[in-house]
Amino acid sequence: MSDLHFSVVIPAYNAAETLRSTVASVLSQTDQRFEIIIIDDGSTDDTPNVMLELAAVDYRIRAVSKPNSGVSATRNYGASLASGEWLAFLDADDQWHPEKLARHSEVHSFNTLAGASFAQVEFAPEQNGKIKAGRTFSSVPADYLGLKDVVVENAVCTTSNLVIRRDIFMALSGFDTDMRYAEDQDFLARAIDKGVLICGIHQALVRYRMSENGLSCNFDAMLENWRGFASSWLFGRDLVEAEATYCRYLTRRVLRAGAPIDVAWSFMHRGLRADRKAYMADGPRSFFTLGGVIAGGALPASLRRTVFA
Repeated sequence: MSDLHFSVVIPAYNAAETLRSTVASVLSQTDQRFEIIIIDDGSTDDTPNVMLELAAVDYRIRAVSKPNSGVSATRNYGASLASGEWLAFLDADDQWHPEKLARHSEVHSFNTLAGASFAQVEFAPEQNGKIKAGRTFSSVPADYLGLKDVVVENAVCTTSNLVIRRDIFMALSGFDTDMRYAEDQDFLARAIDKGVLICGIHQALVRYRMSENGLSCNFDAMLENWRGFASSWLFGRDLVEAEATYCRYLTRRVLRAGAPIDVAWSFMHRGLRADRKAYMADGPRSFFTLGGVIAGGALPASLRRTVFA
């Protein structure tokens, strides 16, 4: 693999149902200069057999198993095994568009100062185990990411969207293995604090699976963990405004997950109570979110997931 450019790191835990399609999206890349490292994190389903099956048919796929230690430790372990100049993380239930790696390669060839990059994310709803085309997409700031871009509303959205130079990732000691939530935001904040330039690509290159089992998310725990993380970077009025904005993000996420509408009401009220102006600062999307909560009680959970996906 002398022409190796990317190391694709896929942490997998009980991902037997989705791993094949995830890996297929990598194998279909227009830029074929990659290796794939799949790390089984102590799965109790058929994930180990699926990844061995995949590794048997393509020499670029490396399958590794280890005791369960959480997704951050698993990503870090995969990075430690990597040989490519660039790390590209991909969760075992998400997918990439075929030109994903090629576009990142083009951007970094042109912009040699940037140490990491990300693109737009397509929020793709899951139906009967398959993901459908999404109707909503993340936003990409025009400039390099600043601290508020990752602490307040994570512009990268998902680790499946991140491409970063391997030496930079290792120098930052990877993801914090003690964090269960917001570990990606914490890593990005530390990178920006150390002067790493992170640039965006104005093109949807990642399909983020809006899982049908999204109801299992502990949204209150997400908020509490975010508060602990954010308080290390923001203070005073900035922190209050940030919490209002994060509550707006959680409101939308609850609607997308099809969780009980009273959970969405709770985050909407918390956000408006913290800072009404900050909560409504996203223009028409804020009013759409507000209307979604108010009208959401009249919609079945499955329809809410479709409307807000």
